[in-house]
Amino acid sequence: MSSLKVNLAGVELKNPVMTASGTFGSGVEYSEFVDLNRLGAVVTKGVANVPWPGNPTPRVTETKSGMLNAIGLQNPGIDVFCERDIPFLKQFDTKIIVNVCGKTPEDYCQVVERLGNEPVDMLEINVSCPNVKEGGIAFGQNPKALEAITREVKKYAKQPIIMKLSPNVTDITEMARAAEAGGADVLSLINTLTGMKIDINRRTFALANKTGGMSGPAVKPVAVRMVYQVANAVKLPIIGMGGIATAEDALEFIMAGATAVSVGTANFFNPRATEEVVEGLEEFLQRQNVADINELVGCVK
Repeated sequence: MSSLKVNLAGVELKNPVMTASGTFGSGVEYSEFVDLNRLGAVVTKGVANVPWPGNPTPRVTETKSGMLNAIGLQNPGIDVFCERDIPFLKQFDTKIIVNVCGKTPEDYCQVVERLGNEPVDMLEINVSCPNVKEGGIAFGQNPKALEAITREVKKYAKQPIIMKLSPNVTDITEMARAAEAGGADVLSLINTLTGMKIDINRRTFALANKTGGMSGPAVKPVAVRMVYQVANAVKLPIIGMGGIATAEDALEFIMAGATAVSVGTANFFNPRATEEVVEGLEEFLQRQNVADINELVGCVK
């Protein structure tokens, strides 16, 4: 039997497949369709120190081979999350990764500190949030800000920290190096690409926010390229994501240098996508006589 186990900063996952933040809630909605015990980890929707109402509607629209969303990280806040969502996820044999969002460094640190005593395995820091103190530019678009927020969060963190990189930058490797310099344990990429859609009949924007994050199959070639670049620029393990819908998609990311992968948009059109990716990886390893999936990580140079 081939091994699918992978290790992320000392946390061992039974397989490299996880959910992408914001596409799976906290697993409650999907548990009817997916056996969460089959997944390497469940990554929760972004959680802030206080409840966030999110953006005005409409906030989701389809595009050719993908979608745009401008949800605005609507979430019930850390208190409700700890009381309701963590106990639900603890019923399953899967790792729990909490995505953390904020508008200031203090916001992030409050959530990270609060989660220090909770039974969760890793924290994923969403640096695509606009930094209100810096005039709204995302933490993840300025290498100095990214290094600073990483270093700050690490002071409060008891779990390993995953920094989720934004692709909306000139040089993704510069950002990866900044996160590594700040003490990140793992990197995840990519977050969504900024896009826009116009409703020609209503002569207005399809999203109330005007722009939104583009995800789905259309972004995959960009994401694979960025994962490859980052894998060759830093020494940290990488979680690859962006348009993964099948085991073949996941294998592209793994061969480009990702130790683990996240399935996002595919969950909306195929709720069983994550489980199918796990099954497909098992079949591929057996078919190719690969004993350990780690042999494939970064095998393409």
